[in-house]
Amino acid sequence: MAGAAGECGVRAGAQGSGAGGSLRIGELAERTGASPRSLRYYEQQGLLRADRDANGYRRYGPDSLDTVVRIRELLATGLSTDAIRELLPCAQGGPGLVFCDRSCSVVERQMAQLDAEIAELARKREALATYAHVMRQRRDQDRALAMMALRSA
Repeated sequence: MAGAAGECGVRAGAQGSGAGGSLRIGELAERTGASPRSLRYYEQQGLLRADRDANGYRRYGPDSLDTVVRIRELLATGLSTDAIRELLPCAQGGPGLVFCDRSCSVVERQMAQLDAEIAELARKREALATYAHVMRQRRDQDRALAMMALRSA
């Protein structure tokens, strides 16, 4: 896949081994604003890689900072971790994504899903607006009937 025409070739956030510049989970959490629990979740979902030191502590490479920031940005757009896993190879330094067939496909698929959700929400809102209109009409009719009953009494 990597290196194929129209595909992204370098995986953002791929950590090298070695302790130089590596971060422990608390340090990465503090520097990115992500909780340690979130970082462990990203790792579990295959979005982030950690090496283990001799004591068994997680060690993240210096490029993990950018990777976590990117993951959080993409999560904020509503993308699933599965979609983000597809996009990370297209997230090479700097903001945005590198243009490739994969990134376009994932982004277009997400936008189509959002369009469908927006249409469904609009349909639900219209249905609720109809109920509200009918309830107001009935309330007004009930008031009018109550007023007529009071006048005739």
